[in-house]
Amino acid sequence: MPVLEQLTTVVVDCADPAALAAFYQKATGWELTYADKDFASLGAGSAGAGLAFVRVEGYQAPKWPEGSTHLHLDFTVSDLARAVEELLALGASRPAFQPGEGQWVVLSDPQGHLFCLIPATTATN
Repeated sequence: MPVLEQLTTVVVDCADPAALAAFYQKATGWELTYADKDFASLGAGSAGAGLAFVRVEGYQAPKWPEGSTHLHLDFTVSDLARAVEELLALGASRPAFQPGEGQWVVLSDPQGHLFCLIPATTATN
């Protein structure tokens, strides 16, 4: 039996935990389970692991594609074009560099963390 049984939370370093949690809460519909000036978390319910955000003094966003991204998140979406449009309206950005030949879209959240949108039909193949 493995020692690690289940991933419960992905914790992301950032400058403003509450603001970043608000962005992802609007984008995912997940419940805000805790927030203060240094930490905020979202629960995904039955969807699996949640997201949390921790304040790091002097935080600098990852550089894309030139530098290290540290990590990125992948989300499946039923309508790629609509999801991109809605996330851009929420404050996401679309980097010029887009690998994957159109199979997915890379966006960055308002604090520079990358996340990919993958069509649900592609993710299941």
